[in-house]
Amino acid sequence: MSEKEPQQAETKVSPSAVALPKAEWDSPMLELAQSQFLKAAEIMGLDENIRDRLLFPQRTMIVSFPCRMDEYSEVETVFGYRVQHVLTMGPTKGGIRYHEDVNLGEVSALAMWMTWKCSLMHLPFGGAKGGVRINPLNMSRPELQRLTRRYTMEIHSMIGPDKDIPAPDMGTNAQVMAWIMDTYSQQAGYAVPEIVTGKPVVLGGSYGREEATGRGLVYLIAEAANHLGMNLKQSTAIIQGYGNVGRNAAHFLDELGVSVLAVSDVNCGIYNSKGLNLKAVDKWIHEHGTLQGYPEADEVNNQELLELECDILAPCALQNQITEANAPYIKCKLLAEGANGPTSLEADYLLREEGVFVLPDILGNAGGVTVSYFEWVQNTQEFAWTMEEVNDRLHKIMVGAFQRTLLRSQKDGTDMRTAAMIEGISRVAEAKLLRGVFP
Repeated sequence: MSEKEPQQAETKVSPSAVALPKAEWDSPMLELAQSQFLKAAEIMGLDENIRDRLLFPQRTMIVSFPCRMDEYSEVETVFGYRVQHVLTMGPTKGGIRYHEDVNLGEVSALAMWMTWKCSLMHLPFGGAKGGVRINPLNMSRPELQRLTRRYTMEIHSMIGPDKDIPAPDMGTNAQVMAWIMDTYSQQAGYAVPEIVTGKPVVLGGSYGREEATGRGLVYLIAEAANHLGMNLKQSTAIIQGYGNVGRNAAHFLDELGVSVLAVSDVNCGIYNSKGLNLKAVDKWIHEHGTLQGYPEADEVNNQELLELECDILAPCALQNQITEANAPYIKCKLLAEGANGPTSLEADYLLREEGVFVLPDILGNAGGVTVSYFEWVQNTQEFAWTMEEVNDRLHKIMVGAFQRTLLRSQKDGTDMRTAAMIEGISRVAEAKLLRGVFP
């Protein structure tokens, strides 16, 4: 008599576990970052061994850990990451993002871009990045705190004030940095404010850090406008993404006399051909939580917003927004990238053919990591700077990087993105050659 086949037991698997990609490296963002790097490496004749070494990160950590929800019996398994691209230049530096699409490939791409960004700005850091694959909008504040503290403990051995310094990114903020600082400090037995940047000022954060990315982008827009002969007081702008970067960039442009015609959030975009009243827009968002329904503008979708005619277009939202499909319909003079990886290589070529001047992401959004560096310096020296000192130093560094990139572009006959990449890669390659190979 044959034995009966055992029935397969039903298993309930965490949604996060189900979402685990079969190929963690399979990421359009990583493909874009590597393609940009290989293009620049070929033009500059980069040493083959260094090229191969820089194509992937030096260290990666993938962690899975339980997160107890407010419903006490519910425990969800979530996945987290921390990636260090290059350790040659000093401690690594990079943000932590909470987003449901985070994976190893995406985090590795962001770490790579951070390396070129820090090198381009002459900051003593290598690139890093981290993230947790969750939707923070679906979590309560206590849930986010428990998640952040557990994630911090999981990557505790990898981070440190002299090893790897996290910062805010998409889905995280100063409060999340405060929880990371506190968790790390509890293990050390004393306060370690220099473990993170982008934290509240009362805990050692720097004045000007929250608005630094948007402010730095506008410093560059002003320099580019001067180079192009544009009068900002007679110019128009469209901002895709009205989060931290986009909102601050919009307000700083408004202060310079630029007419901001349209902005967008995750729900929709709003457009007014005569210019938006940004204070009224902010008030509406504060009261309603979204741009939808704003009465003094027409509602547009994301695609329509990108194709509106303007002088300055600033994508400050997600990656892969301008592609070969919509690049022919982009009608701006200056494309200022506040987001990471918003433009594909194919779109870059088309934009250049149309004479669009591009401020590439590794230059355009470098204001955030620059003021993060200032914060780290202030923490290690135990000496705080004024807002005026922070902004003056930021302006000097941003303008210097722009001028170096522009000079490289003109000298080599390349686009601004490739010029910025070459500037960043060259310093890393030189440092690697000088340090040699161990053992």
